[in-house]
Amino acid sequence: QVQLVESGGGLVQPGGSLRLSCAASGRTFSNAVMGWYRQAPGKQRELLALISSGGSRTYADSVKGRGTISRDNAKNTVFLQMNSLKPEDTAVYYCYYRFSMDIIYWGQGTQVTVSS
Repeated sequence: QVQLVESGGGLVQPGGSLRLSCAASGRTFSNAVMGWYRQAPGKQRELLALISSGGSRTYADSVKGRGTISRDNAKNTVFLQMNSLKPEDTAVYYCYYRFSMDIIYWGQGTQVTVSS
């Protein structure tokens, strides 16, 4: 069992930045693919970014150039830095853990609202 606890969400003004954190516990972290998804009201959950155990990163077009995913294996934590936020970035942001295709966990989500 893996527990994922997100933090760092909240209300941000357009053009602002935030840094989401996800602390993992309960299972090996360094060998897992970690990532961030989000889900806006009435929309499907979408992939934002993934980072492999080796540090390779994949970004969705929606955050490319504005978002940076990173991980600290010593602290079992993955981060998502988001800049130049727009109202359309408003969503619940979810942390994602994948050890294998059969071992996948999700965090409970953290709300990000971009509004003036």
